[in-house]
Amino acid sequence: MQVYKIMARTDWDMAQKSGFYAGAPIDIADGFIHFSTAEQAQETAEKHFFGQTDLMLVAVDASHYGADMKWEASRGGALFPHLYGAFDMASVTWARAMITGDDGVPMLPALHDNKTSKSTAETRGSA
Repeated sequence: MQVYKIMARTDWDMAQKSGFYAGAPIDIADGFIHFSTAEQAQETAEKHFFGQTDLMLVAVDASHYGADMKWEASRGGALFPHLYGAFDMASVTWARAMITGDDGVPMLPALHDNKTSKSTAETRGSA
């Protein structure tokens, strides 16, 4: 199963260089990396990333982490995937740039296909 992490492009660039991602300040403060399912990702973008630009949506293979990926109640009692530890680039299946609309809402790229755009292929190629 894929889970999704929204992050600043600068964080994505640093993660590619280091080979892992330890989380944004909120992740570090909470002690785990916040992920969303496909069904949760748009609401996460609207609630936590409103008005932000230059974002990336990173798809991660949750099965790569076994018991370290916990499903815990969060927003509205829904179960959200939380990773207790950093994620490594080997678990990333793809990364795509997000576009922020004129209304300030970040829009998700397609989630369910494995086709890569030129920009995605270039992003993955530098990992």
